[in-house]
Amino acid sequence: MPDNDLKRFSALYNRDFRLFWLGQVISLSGTWMHSVAQGWLVYSLTKSPLYLGLVASCASLPILLFTLLGGSLADRYPRRNIVLVTQALSIVPALTLGILTYLDIVEVWHVAVLAFLFGMLNAFDVPARQALLSDLVGRKNITSAIALNSAAFNGARVLGPLMAGILIAGVSMPACFFLNALSFVPVVIALSRIKAVEKTIVNEKGFLEGIGDGWRFVLREKRVLYIMSLITIFSLFGIPYVTMLPVIAEEVLNSGVTGLSMLVSTAGTGSFIGAIFIAFRGDIGLKGLFIPAAANVFAMAVMALSFSHNYYLSLFFIFFAGLGIVSFLAVCNSFIQHTVSDALRGRVMSLYTLVFLGFAPLGNSAIGFAAHAFGTLESLHLFAAVCIISSMLFALLFARHHEEAGV
Repeated sequence: MPDNDLKRFSALYNRDFRLFWLGQVISLSGTWMHSVAQGWLVYSLTKSPLYLGLVASCASLPILLFTLLGGSLADRYPRRNIVLVTQALSIVPALTLGILTYLDIVEVWHVAVLAFLFGMLNAFDVPARQALLSDLVGRKNITSAIALNSAAFNGARVLGPLMAGILIAGVSMPACFFLNALSFVPVVIALSRIKAVEKTIVNEKGFLEGIGDGWRFVLREKRVLYIMSLITIFSLFGIPYVTMLPVIAEEVLNSGVTGLSMLVSTAGTGSFIGAIFIAFRGDIGLKGLFIPAAANVFAMAVMALSFSHNYYLSLFFIFFAGLGIVSFLAVCNSFIQHTVSDALRGRVMSLYTLVFLGFAPLGNSAIGFAAHAFGTLESLHLFAAVCIISSMLFALLFARHHEEAGV
């Protein structure tokens, strides 16, 4: 096989990664299907946007609270085993919600508790799963693996909601939860068949001291610190734009729920294409230029979206928002994974998970309060401007330390 061919989706030539990735494609489709059905269930039970936000917070709050502990565990025990356990246990809340809904005895507090349980499992699953990628494919193919993982996530982001809509309208809502429970089985089977040698270096320190090592690495490696800082800003001021899409669809574009679904799907399509592009390239050179460029594509697209009152223009802008944010995050993740040692990988990736996913409740609350105080579009103007300025500042700081590192 020619060398040039190996650069295209190179991680898929690894048997272990291929097994894991195919299982992820199925499981993530089930997860997105569950998420859409869960939101519809909560709204059907309460008719309250407040409860929608509370249940969403129940799912994301455990990541903020426990993901650093999850990262420490990922450097203490075999990562494959951790992911296998979390994926197997994820069957329980999905199956329970399906049964409660099928028996018509479900209440909103049931949904909140089960969402919190999912969040707890994710707090331990995500850092171990991110660190596992390097165990499966090695440093050479890590960018390809990260991008393909992102492609699976965003492809499922398009397919899962479509499946949920068909099932809810044509079969029943519990079918979404039962199928999600079933979708974890292929991942469990794939993980049990993986033959990769564990590269985890046992961390003998206490959990708190071990977590501190991850922080010290980030503070010492200035380029990683700048990347983490920029992701934090985007998690607080950029990515939460998604929370305002129902308002944009209804009050700005007058397109209703159909317009909302198209906005979400179009953002997912852009994200999927961005991930496929990174995976196809295999690696991205000049990361110090690519990261702020991709970040600015996202931020400027959100800024343009906040000024648009035309439905088709809004679809155009949100496509590039999806393309930009996934390209930005995939290359940031790749740079961090190339920089960190195997011994610290789980703890550092838990910090990445914390700033990327754990701050989501704070960012969603911030944009909600800002929209209430200043207006939805005005808040998007302000938040997008913060992201644009931050990206430019990052480019200057990263370039300076890149030269000092002699890279």
